[in-house]
Amino acid sequence: MAILVTGGAGYIGGQMVLALLDAGEEVVVLDDLSTGFAWAVPKAAELVIGDCGDQDRLQQIAAAHDIEAIAHFAAKIVVPDSVADPLGYYFSNTVKARALAEFAVRHGIRNFIFSSTAAVYGEPPVNPIFETAQPAPINPYGRSKLMVEWMLEDAAKVHDLSYVALRYFNVAGADPKGRLGQSTPNATHLIKVAVQAALGMRNGMDVFGTDYPTPDGTCVRDYIQVSDLIGAHLLALGHLRGGGESLVLNCGYGHGHSVREVIEVVKKISGTDFEVRLAGRRAGDPAALVAGAQAIRSRLGWTPHYDDLAEIVRQAYQWERKLRGATPALAR
Repeated sequence: MAILVTGGAGYIGGQMVLALLDAGEEVVVLDDLSTGFAWAVPKAAELVIGDCGDQDRLQQIAAAHDIEAIAHFAAKIVVPDSVADPLGYYFSNTVKARALAEFAVRHGIRNFIFSSTAAVYGEPPVNPIFETAQPAPINPYGRSKLMVEWMLEDAAKVHDLSYVALRYFNVAGADPKGRLGQSTPNATHLIKVAVQAALGMRNGMDVFGTDYPTPDGTCVRDYIQVSDLIGAHLLALGHLRGGGESLVLNCGYGHGHSVREVIEVVKKISGTDFEVRLAGRRAGDPAALVAGAQAIRSRLGWTPHYDDLAEIVRQAYQWERKLRGATPALAR
């Protein structure tokens, strides 16, 4: 029995592959390598290069492997890009997820783990925000993910399909063993950008918006370390395997850090000062997003191990240094 991991050559999906292999699972990775890397997939996993919405490719996988669960990570994730290209995001994130859900139903794959996002909440009036809050996404990225949640909910009512949708807050850090981290050169993740600025790989960095209704005027986010996030996925898989009901759960620590705070921690960890330019707000960025994180602890028994911003930044910094000194193929 195998686990199909879409987007398993990427940052978060790749961490899931490592964790599954560490647990002795059989893993099949489906990735088009548009943002992922073939080198990131261990040889113990099978890499199939292709699109997660390609039914022919999915059929080939089903013919070669007994798939018992799907962990769906493949998606476009840059909020400003979604504002500029909404149809592209609905196609990549929603239409292709619908094809994957159809594949699961057709082949009797009843366990489905979906990477959702805190962007479904939009601009919450209060923080922390809980799963009971009414979703109100303010950008196509959040809407594209919420639509998938709805599709899974409706499909689960009439088919032998159970799912856990995990609403990620801001994922950061790297594998504590140093095997994998955020590797996309032009990634927009704040910690990645700040670390690259500290290493001289960028000419400083921009802070987008300093007039938000937050303590220091910059956006506040709940930064969850990637291995803690993947721990939630493994618990979700165990929950579904045990016949557990479908769930929608936040993935965060329940407290946030501002953009300015993150930058100061990066400067401290790196021992480097760098230029920080103040710019206007970006379209689609809410002032604050902090998880109400009790449900995932009570429903899945999740316990985080890396809830420390300095440690998260240290992991990201060390991984970026490793990438910088790697072979050209790894550094790309």
